[in-house]
Formats: sequence, C-alpha cells, structure tokens
Amino acid sequence: MKTLGSEIRREQQGDPKEIATIDRDAFGRSNEADLVNLRRASEYYLPQLSLVAVTDKMVVGYALFTSADLVGEDTRRVLSFALLAVSPRHQNQGIGSALVKAGLEIAEEMGEPLTIVLGEPEYYSRFGFVTAAAYGIKCPFPASEEAFQVKLFPHYQTSYIGTVVYPPAFDLV
Repeated sequence: MKTLGSEIRREQQGDPKEIATIDRDAFGRSNEADLVNLRRASEYYLPQLSLVAVTDKMVVGYALFTSADLVGEDTRRVLSFALLAVSPRHQNQGIGSALVKAGLEIAEEMGEPLTIVLGEPEYYSRFGFVTAAAYGIKCPFPASEEAFQVKLFPHYQTSYIGTVVYPPAFDLV
C-alpha cells in the first residue's frame, strides 16, 4: 500500500533494528522497543499485523497489532493495537494515520471481531474507536475510561464482553 510518499508493508527480517530506533526516538525511552521485541517472540505475535512505513527506502514508522485475551464467561482471543510510532522527523505527515488504517483494513479482512487500544481518544476516534466500557470491555488496570477504546469489525458479536488480559510481555517492561 502506498500513501503520502510512504509505502506501508509487513515487517521484514532486516527491520527490527530500525523499528527499535524509531520506538526509542518517538517515545524517548526503550520500554516500547523492549515490549515490541518481547511480543514479537511470543505466541501473541501476528506477523501480518506488524507493519512498517517506508520512505526513501528507510523505515520511518511502525504499527503493531497482537492478540490478547478477553476474559468473561468464555476466554476469547481479540486484537490489541499495541504500538504506533513514527520517527520524530516524519511525524505530522499522515504516516501514523496510514499505518493505523492499513492495520485496521488487514484486521477486518482477517475476520477479527474487534481491536482494543489504550490511547488518545481524540486521535483514535477518527478511525472509529469508541470507549470500550460502552461494550462491556474492561481494562485490566487503572486507566482513563475514555482512553481505553475499542474498534468493532463486522464479525463482532455482543458476547464479546469481559476484561482484557494482555500477554505476559506487558508485565516485563
């Protein structure tokens, strides 16, 4: 997928080092890069939803969706939008939005029921994210109700209710 001078594609073998640099530069710390590496090595990793934005043959942005468990009456696997990072030099150019849109399109094509995100409501609402609590989906730790959001896909069913349980990698960083 091409957009705004950037190509959006799946992460490839040589990308992790560049992705770690983007994560550290974008967040000013290594926690997010460490989390990505842990999730990449876990059973929750979905390679088709590990996306990079490439501009002038350089990785400039990254988006990662992985799975998580939704524990209610039953335990169901759902998507978790784990990370969005764009190199500071390339921010405010639509690259982050292109990564989000590409990931959501792929998730919908995969038949996923929903994805959750903990993030800025003003940013994510433009992609169709709404407050998760309105659908009976709870955050496993104290967080702003407005920031814990869900995007529903056509395969969503009202039986998807409960508390999200993130992969063990979240506990390590």
